Amino acid sequence: MLKQLYIRNFTLIDELNITFNSGFSVITGETGAGKSIILGAIGLLLGQRADLKVIKSGKDKCVIEAHFDLRKYDMDSFFTNNDIDYEPEDCIIRREISKNGKSRAFINDTPVQLAMMRELGEMLVDIHSQHQNLLLQKEDFQLNVVDIIAKDNKELKDYQNCFAKYHEAIKELQKVKENIAQSRDNEEFMRFQFDEINKAQLVDGEQETIEQETEQLSHSEEIKEALYDSDNALMADTNGAVEQVKIATSRLQNIENVFQNAKELAERLSNCHIELKDIAQEISHDVENVDFDPDKLNNLTQRLDYIYSLEQKFHVNSIAELLTIRDDLKIKLDNIDNSDDTIKETQQKVDTLKNECTNKSGKLTKLRTESAKKVEKEMSERLVPLGIPNVRFQIEFTNKELSEDGTNKISFLFSANKSTPLQPVSQVASGGEIARVMLSLKAMISGVVKLPTIIFDEIDTGVSGRVAEMMAQIMQEMGNNERQVISITHLPQIAALGSTHYKVEKEETAEGTTSRMRMLNSKERINEIAQMLSGSNISEEAINNAKSLLKL
Repeated sequence: MLKQLYIRNFTLIDELNITFNSGFSVITGETGAGKSIILGAIGLLLGQRADLKVIKSGKDKCVIEAHFDLRKYDMDSFFTNNDIDYEPEDCIIRREISKNGKSRAFINDTPVQLAMMRELGEMLVDIHSQHQNLLLQKEDFQLNVVDIIAKDNKELKDYQNCFAKYHEAIKELQKVKENIAQSRDNEEFMRFQFDEINKAQLVDGEQETIEQETEQLSHSEEIKEALYDSDNALMADTNGAVEQVKIATSRLQNIENVFQNAKELAERLSNCHIELKDIAQEISHDVENVDFDPDKLNNLTQRLDYIYSLEQKFHVNSIAELLTIRDDLKIKLDNIDNSDDTIKETQQKVDTLKNECTNKSGKLTKLRTESAKKVEKEMSERLVPLGIPNVRFQIEFTNKELSEDGTNKISFLFSANKSTPLQPVSQVASGGEIARVMLSLKAMISGVVKLPTIIFDEIDTGVSGRVAEMMAQIMQEMGNNERQVISITHLPQIAALGSTHYKVEKEETAEGTTSRMRMLNSKERINEIAQMLSGSNISEEAINNAKSLLKL
């Protein structure tokens, strides 16, 4: 529940720091005193977009901060999932709006995105203003009411998961059909391309090998001459390097006994001799094998030109890329050849998921139908004491195609008179009747949904007297059921039933107009209700009536 609200430099408010109690509280004040300002501030805490006009004139920044007690509402998963410190006894939400256009949001002093603040706000506070009555015109709101009472969250989530798979399968089928149709249009060209690459019998790495071979054949005479000269330098009978190193090694070995370093030097030269001899043998072998072969060079050049032409034609730089194109073409051609089977297989997947969704939606329909009967019964019971004795309330079900929320289209039908036929509630109910319907719905839902704080903004519009008192009793009942209910009202019958009474006042000062809010004591409360009864000139009779309403 909302424990404390702090506002600074917001519209007409210089600074406001006020505490709230549990149960049913009321807020009163003259029209224009600033009640809507308080709601606007709370709305910003719930993630609404900010307008720079909300900053009090002459100030650089406005701050709105609220403290909530969440110990009874099991909200730890939200904080854990979003990596925010969780302090259930004192959850702090703060919004700062600067004149330079910057808006910052904080949850327990952790900076957060506005979307996250909005997500938490929806779990903390429900503000019911007059425009919310328009929700009665919306099918999804009506369906949501039935789902809440049905407690079908598990079944609904199960269905929605299945529907998501079904929707994806439909998209997959469409894509398969489009790809196959496109491929068939290009089938002849693709087969030509595939055959052209395939008949080349390309081997990955072939190009590099051929390029190396042709380069060698093109310089065969130069290579052979260099190899011959190297062989002669190493293996000549008298001056060859191999023989000279051998002689040097032998001479060093002869002086090992008289020269200390000779043995090590001889071993090193011996190793060199072995390596030189091995190199000389390889060179000698290469001299014999290197020959100019013009036919082979011509064949390799033709093969290389063919590969280059294919690469140029397909705009690639390697055989590996050509092979990739070939393999892709083969897959597409295979798909064309097997297109009927592919479509049939994908269609079967769609049909299977459709049947599964239909079965799951049937379970939802059964739960919703049972829930609708409960809603009809409870709504009638609640509306009769609210001044609609001949009320008829019925929930009409019609079928629709599989959708994200099932196959049920729901309409709330209403009639306030025996002679009036049932029609959609938004079409036949008056403003006051719609207010009573919405209050009854909220009261019914609040018993199922654990929403800490509910704020009613002048829900009493269009009612008075006994009906207003009954509406107040409903809100009082809601507040007694581990809920915090706050009602902004102009009716003394409602104001009198609040366990806590706040008044919003506007004051003209030297600095300008300011708005403030304060909690009334017992005496102040009597005077406020008396004023609501009789106007600015409070009579003794009004005082007595006020005391009577307050049961004093």
